[in-house]
Amino acid sequence: MGKVLMKGNEAIGEAAIRAGCLNYFAYPITPQSEVAEYLAKRMPEVDGVFLQGESEVAVGYMIFGASACGERVMTTSSSPGVSLMSEAISYITSAQCPAVFVNIMRGGPGLGGILPSQADYFQATKGGGHGDYRLLVMAPASVQEAVEMVMEAFPLAEKYRNPVMIVGDGLIGQMMEPVEFPDNLSTPPSNKDDWATNGMDTRKSDKRNLVKTLYLNPEDLNNHNLLLKAKYERMKQEAVKYEPYNLDSDYEVLIVSYGTMSRVCKTAIDMLKDEGIEVGMVRPQTLFPFPEQAIFEAASRKNCKVALSVEMSMGQMIEDVERCVKGRLPVKWHGKCGGDVPTPEEVIDAVKQLIAEY
Repeated sequence: MGKVLMKGNEAIGEAAIRAGCLNYFAYPITPQSEVAEYLAKRMPEVDGVFLQGESEVAVGYMIFGASACGERVMTTSSSPGVSLMSEAISYITSAQCPAVFVNIMRGGPGLGGILPSQADYFQATKGGGHGDYRLLVMAPASVQEAVEMVMEAFPLAEKYRNPVMIVGDGLIGQMMEPVEFPDNLSTPPSNKDDWATNGMDTRKSDKRNLVKTLYLNPEDLNNHNLLLKAKYERMKQEAVKYEPYNLDSDYEVLIVSYGTMSRVCKTAIDMLKDEGIEVGMVRPQTLFPFPEQAIFEAASRKNCKVALSVEMSMGQMIEDVERCVKGRLPVKWHGKCGGDVPTPEEVIDAVKQLIAEY
């Protein structure tokens, strides 16, 4: 199949089907409702299941039930909806069940607005629900990359038995771009009978598989959290993804940006290069695990004087960038969080101001 022109939300839905996900539960919320609209039609065509829950709270536990049975399952939502799913996400993570959550982010806090935002960075990377848990978080910068990340997310969720969250600002869901769907990356794992609650008759086993999140003995709960922590450390070793941009130049400013905002930054970097000003960029493709070593090495270059976090939030990523540079240089912020997207010219002005200051 060649390239086809698709809206991001619809491409995300099609990618899930091609990844072997035949279970999709959701509740409509702008700007991602087209995923549900698309899959309401497509799932019956592939003998899949689409069910609209009565709320995002209900959807979260539908996801828990399907994932506990070892099924490939996905939901999509937008910022306030993900907040309502956060309790279930904590449960699913504790129970070590694989699932895929897609957040097409809108402005907040509160109802905010329906225009694009990246202000759910904390929610996704620091845990929006309760307890010590982490999600593997992926951040596409194009509709094509959103397709690829959706298809990668299911085997990653199954590998780590952990939810994967894909975060894209509203632009990712609403823009139309040419996409090409790769072949299915994997088939559902064969070892799910070791843990999934899919029935002893089905498994031909007399061993009970109990999916639980309750540990009343403090030593048991502590050991369970240590087990989860070890898994997150393994993610840091194995699952980091990032894109370097213009890092082979003699740059004075290092930009860290992700999602569609990074595309604006690429344009700004190319325009600055035409003026003889070099700027490097690291684009995190995984927000957790974060590309710590790549940012540290990029910030350690001899002529690099300052780092600039460019994001459609009030600087939520700054503390992670600061942690990565380890005090080698100052970290500044540039961005907006009302739905307007910073322009290349605004990024250029911010870079020139930093060069003048440092």
